[in-house]
Amino acid sequence: MIDLQDVTKRYEMGTQTVHALRGLTAHIDTGEFVAIMGPSGSGKSTLMNIIGCLDRPTTGRYLLDGTDVSTMRGDAQAAIRNRHVGFVFQRFNLLARTDARHQVELPLVYSGVAARERRQLALEALKAVGLGDRADHKPDELSGGQQQRVAIARALVTSPSLILADEPTGALDTTTGAEIMGIFERLNAAGITIVMVTHEPEVAAHAQRVLHIRDGLLVADDSSPERWRVPEVVA
Repeated sequence: MIDLQDVTKRYEMGTQTVHALRGLTAHIDTGEFVAIMGPSGSGKSTLMNIIGCLDRPTTGRYLLDGTDVSTMRGDAQAAIRNRHVGFVFQRFNLLARTDARHQVELPLVYSGVAARERRQLALEALKAVGLGDRADHKPDELSGGQQQRVAIARALVTSPSLILADEPTGALDTTTGAEIMGIFERLNAAGITIVMVTHEPEVAAHAQRVLHIRDGLLVADDSSPERWRVPEVVA
């Protein structure tokens, strides 16, 4: 599904050139659950932006589900993004005065889906993340974990083939974070490809592979992420 070929990304910062990615090559198959780890400034966020069609490589090629999106601009890139990708962020990115159902409906509004169908699809997505009885609740009436579930439902409602999650448990306590990871595992088991950025080894351990990024390069591809799992403490 994701084929990155010698991808570079440069940013001009005044008189300086920042090399965020330096020729990164990676492949992620359909249906995989992959975590991306690396220190601050390693290029993780830049890589996620490119994978999610929010940015374009400076050089190199990026094929998403067989389509070369490397040079796409504007509406063409947005159309690919809206059709294939759902996003989940650390800070939920919910509208303060909007109830859960309408939060989830937003991507469908942008896609021109009729109101009745939007409502049905949003309610189904909320049920899928265990919030079928919270559709009329606003963010300040929901816990952090429930807010993240709303964000996941919003990512799911367009039936994307790929979900990108950027530190999805970063604002949550350990128990709630584990519940959210359980949702991602169930979605992945249903066939959705998931790519997740995290700095927490115990979160990365839920993935099938861990890609380690440093200085804009892929430095390790660990297909045995259970080695990163933090042992449970037995009382």
